[in-house]
Amino acid sequence: MAQTVGQFKVLSLIFCYRSMAHPLVPKIIDLATPVAEALGLEVVGAVFYTNHSPPVLRVDIRNPNQDTGLDDCEQMSRALEEQLDTVDFIPDAYVLEISSPGISQILTSDRDFISFKGFPILIRTSEAYKGYKEWSGKLIRRDETAVYLNQKGRQMAIPRPVIAEVLLQEGE
Repeated sequence: MAQTVGQFKVLSLIFCYRSMAHPLVPKIIDLATPVAEALGLEVVGAVFYTNHSPPVLRVDIRNPNQDTGLDDCEQMSRALEEQLDTVDFIPDAYVLEISSPGISQILTSDRDFISFKGFPILIRTSEAYKGYKEWSGKLIRRDETAVYLNQKGRQMAIPRPVIAEVLLQEGE
């Protein structure tokens, strides 16, 4: 499980962030992951918004056994706040926000890519790939090298190293 969690953390950092991740995010994910696991939850990602006053640390969680509820967010908030106070990573005042990513969010885990096979997605790349930075179509699958989508009957493979994020789109 620890190896899977480690791989998931790397995927979170690659696929979850629209802008450059704050340098504390990997430490926060390392701290939050065992806290979440002890509560039967998964950490989906984290973002530290330093452009807010006070800064906002948002940690997204998911309950793998049922819909993520307010109780899950509340329990995680209390437990993580206690751990963050102990390690004192963040020297100044900040707001801790625990939320559930919902279904119209970024796909990150293998489970996401299996669950949403056939659903419309939008792939944003960090650099132009074949002249485009955005690709939309229906999700076919993801493997170690690429994310595959169906564009009007044609299969496209977008290499994982150029992918910034994969978003589930509403309708099509």
